[in-house]
Amino acid sequence: MSLQIFISVLFGTLFLLILIFRVVEPAYILLFNKPLYIHWYPFSKKLGPSQRQILVNDFPFYNRLSSKRKVYFEHRINEFVAKYEFIGKETVVTEQMRMLIAGTYVMLTFGMRKYLVTLFNKIIIYPSSYFSTVNQAYHKGEFNPRMKAVVFSWEDFLLGHLISNDNVNLGLHEFSHVLHFHCLRSNDPSAIIFFDEFNEVIKYYSDPTLNKELTRTDYFRLYAYENQFEFLSVILEHFYETPHVFKMEHPELYAHISRMINFKEE
Repeated sequence: MSLQIFISVLFGTLFLLILIFRVVEPAYILLFNKPLYIHWYPFSKKLGPSQRQILVNDFPFYNRLSSKRKVYFEHRINEFVAKYEFIGKETVVTEQMRMLIAGTYVMLTFGMRKYLVTLFNKIIIYPSSYFSTVNQAYHKGEFNPRMKAVVFSWEDFLLGHLISNDNVNLGLHEFSHVLHFHCLRSNDPSAIIFFDEFNEVIKYYSDPTLNKELTRTDYFRLYAYENQFEFLSVILEHFYETPHVFKMEHPELYAHISRMINFKEE
């Protein structure tokens, strides 16, 4: 192949990619309400045997994935651990901490193409609830945009992870705040879909009729009604912990959440 032909093919390929992302994908999103593609990793990164065993032992979501999607999941965990710093406060950061925390975030964002965000750059881990000088109170976890940090009490994180049917999951809760803030500010395809569906979801918080229906079933804990941010986080905890009950009690709201994060169980 001559250099001229090679250059022509290269520019033709680039033009096609630009066409796909600027013309085809917006039309696809409009028609199907999801990005054109989610996972594409030419050189996927695998976990080590001991890291993978932690997921096999302690992460049911990972075990339910197909072999192909497990490869995607492991790659994203590797990318997460490489991007964000894990800091132990009065505790030593272990491989189990890294795998379970990274796995929770990857699980939440698994249906989104852009999943690594810049709103935080570190995970701070305390052994148990910690005293915050900001509001002079003890916390179990928080997302602190000013510090660019997500903070966890490991005791409470682990309890929320291991008890998988009580609809209380500290990791999902705090990472939901991160995702919410990111999608309010970003314009990537997944964020746009998230924001559109969030506008539908939040009606269940603000509309008196829809809200009355939620409180009638008494499915969501009262903390969901503190504000719209907590409403979304609590709902996402329920979506992952008791999806079958959620779908039965509130099918339309469940469908909005499923589209919002572009995820369906296999």
